[in-house]
Amino acid sequence: MVQELSRVLRISDFPATAPAANPVFYRTYSRKTATGRESWQEVSDRTIQGLAELGKLTQAEVDLLQRYQEKQQSLPSGRWLWVGGTDWIAKPENYNGGYNCTSTNVIDWRAFGLMMDLAMMGCGTGAILEPKYINQLPAIRNSLQVAVIGELGQTPAEDRQEQTRIEIDGNSVTIRVGDSRAGWVKSYQTLLELSSDDRFTGPVQVAIDLSDVRPAGERLRGFGGVANPVKLPELYDRVAKILNKAVGRQLDSIECCLLIDEAAVVVVAGNVRRSAGMRQFDSGDTKAAGAKENLWQQDEAGNWRIDPERDALRMANHTRVYHHKPTREEVLEAVTKQFYSGEGAIQYAPEAIARSNADLLKTPELRQEFIQIYLELGSDEAKNWLKTNWPNQSDRELNHRLQRYGLNPCGEILGADFHCNLAEVHLNQIDPKDTKTQEDAFRAGAISVAALLNHQFSEERYQFSREVDPIVGVSFTGLFDFFVHAFGTPWLDWWTEGRPETLQGLEFKRQEAAYLNRWRDVVHEAVWDYCDRHNLRRPNRCTTVQPAGTKSLLTGASPGWHPPKAQRFLRRITFRKNDPVALACLDYGYSIVPSQSDKDENGHLLNDPFDPRCTEWLVEIPTEVSWANLPGADQVDISQFSALAQFDFYMQVQTHYTTHNTSATIEFREPEIQPLADRIYEAIANNQGYMSAALLARFDANATFPRLPFEPIDKATYERLEAEVVQRRRTDDFLASLRLYDSGFQVEAGPAGCDSDKCMMPEQKPS
Repeated sequence: MVQELSRVLRISDFPATAPAANPVFYRTYSRKTATGRESWQEVSDRTIQGLAELGKLTQAEVDLLQRYQEKQQSLPSGRWLWVGGTDWIAKPENYNGGYNCTSTNVIDWRAFGLMMDLAMMGCGTGAILEPKYINQLPAIRNSLQVAVIGELGQTPAEDRQEQTRIEIDGNSVTIRVGDSRAGWVKSYQTLLELSSDDRFTGPVQVAIDLSDVRPAGERLRGFGGVANPVKLPELYDRVAKILNKAVGRQLDSIECCLLIDEAAVVVVAGNVRRSAGMRQFDSGDTKAAGAKENLWQQDEAGNWRIDPERDALRMANHTRVYHHKPTREEVLEAVTKQFYSGEGAIQYAPEAIARSNADLLKTPELRQEFIQIYLELGSDEAKNWLKTNWPNQSDRELNHRLQRYGLNPCGEILGADFHCNLAEVHLNQIDPKDTKTQEDAFRAGAISVAALLNHQFSEERYQFSREVDPIVGVSFTGLFDFFVHAFGTPWLDWWTEGRPETLQGLEFKRQEAAYLNRWRDVVHEAVWDYCDRHNLRRPNRCTTVQPAGTKSLLTGASPGWHPPKAQRFLRRITFRKNDPVALACLDYGYSIVPSQSDKDENGHLLNDPFDPRCTEWLVEIPTEVSWANLPGADQVDISQFSALAQFDFYMQVQTHYTTHNTSATIEFREPEIQPLADRIYEAIANNQGYMSAALLARFDANATFPRLPFEPIDKATYERLEAEVVQRRRTDDFLASLRLYDSGFQVEAGPAGCDSDKCMMPEQKPS
């Protein structure tokens, strides 16, 4: 009886340890079921049970996961929190939907279809668009004349067909789109295939029949959320226009990119779910380098508009792959470009490939020899060197080894044609003196990611990649908070000084490295032990740091390795107008304002969230970091931490913990362009382990962009706003309030790929 009562009390609400925890959890991870909105305990039970069954976990392993998940010290991926343990994810055709992120080499039309399928399941999609891949695509030979017939929802629900049907009569084709994820994907991929099909003798007349596709607003079975096909009718004509421009030749990299991104636009239509994408281009691809330049244009009246033919490019981040060491001038150009446009990041491929072959390149000497051969003699000779030293490798596996520089959308995972599942340890929840809890939390993360290695993918390219290069990623968040608690405000003061290598600074670095090295070793030991016991191939790299935007809010952690925006700030979280979770936030005392996109006829921001013109809400949550009130902490201005100090800390993590890549966003000011470029150049030139990082211009005037996700505030403002929240609060039971507002369906469809605000598009337009 006591045990049952305890359970009832535990499921009454999310055990919020951070002010944004309830809004984020119930918006993003809690599903609507036949019995109502899931509580935290129900989500925890569901996801752990799913891991236990898939991973054939022992009772001791299940107990470990439960202990650290319930305390929010170690959590599975955002994808798994949403779909783990559901009937949907138990079906082989849906296995992909359990993974945060993917990368696919674009070598055939099927690759395009796969990426649309992945995006519709919520996965982040990476795509490599270098010539050696896209030159394998067939040339475009047929002009496509597209006409959309039939209205969405025209066929009664009981008569709708789930499979797409294709009818060909001479040069005429009818595509009747099926009412399913597979149906949408097949219709899109079929249109691509028609463009190169040699059976046609002239322009192809294509009729797209949408009669079977359910209308907007109907609930989706299994995955969750609601249908929103409002952009689907536009997809086919936009795709045909891109293809028709290339008749008589092969597609170029930007045309391939647009084809992928147009499908992404359909997936995120109506702002129901955001998208995460990465597109990798060759460093010499000048067209790709300028693809997003002048994307926004301003008319004489000062109004901004976006180039409609390139609008879809906002669906993904763009990275340039360097297979050589970039010159100092190339690095400076890239850093400068990123300051002014946010695009042009460098990825240094030799380092990525070396890290991705850690099972062979086990010593610094072997690694350096491989990189040198790759740089001086090229990938073919590097492959021959690998074959000479490890002759048992098949030719296909050797080719795969040389392709392992594909990136997921936030840049923290390396591989080729891969899927990655990410767990996350919340270091801000753990005492720096408690070594056992730290190690057990990382061990729990390792087990939760290793369990998914039991999936067998139906797509052969993904299954082969898993067999020869199984990938897992154990990340952490709240590292900055952890070290403040470990070292105190002298550590913050050292940051303010730029993290110089003084006697004290060197001691700080030694202790940082000791923590990071120990956690890395625990993860690899736990993953490898699990794989050995289950007869699975060992992943050769298991640690990473993701940007950790959304899940970090559950515990109030500073994201990933990054410093927080400030000791105290106003956190704004986006909801659709009248979202039940947002209404519960009102009852809980939080204030709501219209979003940046809601303006009056004169272009001024709306102020009344219940204005009929308002479509989106921002819930405003006053927030204070866990160490804000330590003696002396208020004297430290985090916004003034230099770019070089950030880079130094990032490289500590990259060197001592991360075996994939560390997702990093270095914020910098204009005077820092040159010194930051010099430091990146030196890191690459001296083989220090740098591979790729995002650079973001930092502006001191918050007024430049009103209603930002983060707005720094001082202590007096925080205390005033927090008191107002308490004064307005009508309930202390967030879940009970939410259940009163739930109206039968959930607008969100789980977390976006990679689970991070940093990687979610579309991007902010100019103010």
